[in-house]
Parts: sequence; C-alpha cells; structure tokens
Amino acid sequence: MANWRWDVFCQDTLDNEVVKGCFASGHDQTYLQWMLHAWGWTVSVSLAAWFVALIVGSIIGTLRTLPNSPGLVRFGNAWVELFRNIPLLVQVFLWYFVLPKMIPPMRDFPPFVLVVCALGFFTSARVAEQLRAGIQALPRGQRYAGMAMGFTTPQYYRYVLLPMAYRIILPPLTSEAMNIFKNSSVAFAVSIPELAQFYLQAGEETSAQIEIYLGVVVLYVISAMAVNRLMTYIERKLRVPGFVAAGGAGGGH
Repeated sequence: MANWRWDVFCQDTLDNEVVKGCFASGHDQTYLQWMLHAWGWTVSVSLAAWFVALIVGSIIGTLRTLPNSPGLVRFGNAWVELFRNIPLLVQVFLWYFVLPKMIPPMRDFPPFVLVVCALGFFTSARVAEQLRAGIQALPRGQRYAGMAMGFTTPQYYRYVLLPMAYRIILPPLTSEAMNIFKNSSVAFAVSIPELAQFYLQAGEETSAQIEIYLGVVVLYVISAMAVNRLMTYIERKLRVPGFVAAGGAGGGH
C-alpha cells in the first residue's frame, strides 16, 4: 500500500516546509489554505451562476407557457434548445474567447463574470424546463379561477401559478443546485482559481496527486450535501400535499 502524504496540506507553498497547525502565519500560505481559498471561488461561482439560472430560467420557463403568445413560446423553446444542446465547456469558451471579439465592451469583463454567465445560462435552460413542467402539472382550473377573479395574465402567474409551480419543482431544483457546484469545475478552463484549478497546479507542484485529489473531492461532496440538506429542508416546509414533483423535465443528470 502506498504511503499517504497527508502532511502535504500543511506544507508551505514556496519552500515546502511543514507548517505546524497547517496555517501559515507569514506571507506564504500552505496548500490547505490555498485549497480553502479555491473552495471559496468554487462557492462564489456556483452561487452567482445559480442566481442567474433561477432568474433567467424563471423568465424563460414562464414564457414557454404563456397562452396566446406563440412568438414568446417559440423564443423560450429556442432558448432552451440552444443552451441545453451545446456542451457547457464549449459555452464557456464562447463566452470567454468569441463573444468579447464580437461585442467589444465585453473585453473588459473579468473572467469570473463570463464563466458565471456561461454556467448560469446553461443551467437556466434546465430550470426553464423544470418550471414549464411544474406550471403544466397544475390543474387548468387554477388558471381559469384566476381569470374569473379578474386577474390579468401577469397577476395570475404571480399570485396563483408560479407560487404553486415552484413548490412542486423543488426536488428537481435541488438536483440542479447540486449539479451547478459540480459543473463549476469548468471554470478552470479560463483560469478561475477554483478547486479544479487548484488540483491541477498543486498536484503538479507536490507530486501528491492522490492526496490533493481526495481533498478536493471531499470539498465537492461537502458542498453538494450542504445544498441537498438546505433544499430538502425548504422542500419539507413548502411541499404541496398530493402533488408529484415534475422531475422528468430536466433529465440526464
């Protein structure tokens, strides 16, 4: 059995001396500190992209169910098909290399913003599909009841359909929230200093790829499980009795 080098996390990143307590007090940092810093970037990218995905996905998902608006429905369908059928890594490269050449103001955007947009828009297509399924799972009578009460289309979506639909799709949204943490690893391709980038650099510097890899895996698992526990708690609080989650829309996890 190989000799494990767990003390690699306590090594100084410059002189490779083992630091007592694994946290350097001087100007240099240990590999543990570097890994935690990279974890912070992973969490930041994931949370920002999830915010974008929820906002944009909610708008697109709603457009796909609007009555008597075929143009908006076609736009929503085209959005979903476009962003769902292009690989995520390709979308990251498009945002980072192609769009700034086509749209000059984007050249001043930091890589963090570009990768958040790529990951957020990619996930928005999946959120939109979940929301469309949730709205269509509601009985038609709820829509008619809102119309009978004199609600306008925006009003009965805001006060009747969307609150119920979101509660129905919480389980598949939990899966998407967990996926966005895992998908954030593509940020290494544009030099965001997140966990995947840390693994590549630290593994090469220390020749302790297995230990570094396992440390990164543990942080990904912690992140995903924390999201799962939070979303499960929210689901229990907001669950609609008698409804089955519209979980088939996103598919392909």
